[in-house]
Amino acid sequence: MQAISHPISPLRDFVISMTHLVNKTQDEPTLVSQGGALLKELITNDSWLPDFCTINHPEYYQQFLLHTDPLERFSVVSFVWGPDHKTPIHDHCVWGLIGMMRGSEISQRYQQDSTGKLVPDGPEAILKAGEVEAVSPDLGDIHVVRNASSTENAISIHVYGANIGAVNRHTYHKDTGEKKGFVSGYSSAQIPNLWDRSANPKT
Repeated sequence: MQAISHPISPLRDFVISMTHLVNKTQDEPTLVSQGGALLKELITNDSWLPDFCTINHPEYYQQFLLHTDPLERFSVVSFVWGPDHKTPIHDHCVWGLIGMMRGSEISQRYQQDSTGKLVPDGPEAILKAGEVEAVSPDLGDIHVVRNASSTENAISIHVYGANIGAVNRHTYHKDTGEKKGFVSGYSSAQIPNLWDRSANPKT
């Protein structure tokens, strides 16, 4: 009997590969390098992303949990940006990978000077569809991100070195550098079913 291909199989394959990777090492440069290559392959095809993980909100970006490792060593999240949506200046406190799937986004990194104030860490950077970038406390962890388009939605797939929706993180005041704690959570209680291999891809 011929096997039925499940449309979400690219995400399942990615999760399996990332699980093997975190089983093998917790070395951040290796995770960023090899995980980034896996993510770059995942975002070349967007047909696997469930519709409920592509919904934009009229006022702010949304983040949908796609998978969290049972030991919370990594998580995979879909970020959906409406036109002109923008984050506050924030950090992550863990390593992270951002893969641009649809559209593009613009980010500005910051670092804190000796007084605690924020100063730009290089020029603004644009992340285009098919590209991957990394963040971490070692690589540079404070940034602000916005949708590059004023008319179109954008979607990026993020991988973090923890259950990112449960991590105690910080937002920063642009002028003073004052930081406030926050826990992001997720935009939906629903997550994709990666493991039902019986589903017909046409349904």
